[in-house]
Amino acid sequence: MIKKYNHILFLLYIPIYMFCFFKLESRPAGIGVNVHIPLDDLIPFNKYFVIPYFSWFLYITVTIIFFFFYDKLELIKYAVYLITGMSVCIIIYALFPSYQSLRPEITDTDIFSKLVCFIYSVDSPSDVCPSIHVFNSVAAHIAIVKSRFFKSKKIIKALSLILIIFICLSTVFLKQHSVADGLCALLLAALLYIPIYSRVSIFNRFKKAY
Repeated sequence: MIKKYNHILFLLYIPIYMFCFFKLESRPAGIGVNVHIPLDDLIPFNKYFVIPYFSWFLYITVTIIFFFFYDKLELIKYAVYLITGMSVCIIIYALFPSYQSLRPEITDTDIFSKLVCFIYSVDSPSDVCPSIHVFNSVAAHIAIVKSRFFKSKKIIKALSLILIIFICLSTVFLKQHSVADGLCALLLAALLYIPIYSRVSIFNRFKKAY
């Protein structure tokens, strides 16, 4: 049993990440670069995007659980992708602090507005570039697309793509991130894709073992 599920050790990264993240979050607000580009001003605030924003948590959790039980090699690659990308983000946040001042004042009291206010209350507008929300979404979709289990399941891959598009859009429509944060996250995902999922992947030699 231990040998079969030894990849659960990757979960040990979670408390390490959370400690580093909240340590950085404890710094005074407004430190570093205010991330803002003209395109941000053209995107209106839309409270209804809170739905795909929250779906991110379910999306990441379900993909991790699925690969844990059904595709060990993909879980390992997926975990390495996530851990490496999130660690890079933490290092960037530490060395090159950033924040954003895009959030509007929420005065409505409907459920969607309350959910947005909740997000604002638990997640400060600091340490925003690159966006971990966007990076993790892209990582989850790539894991699904590259998985042997979903090789012929076009509908699932299409639905996954639609979902991550809305998740990524939600970060800018809720004014959680600048467009620049998302673009930097996509660049990071592209760079890390090469050693993990491309033809020169470091995992290619392990395919037969799983």
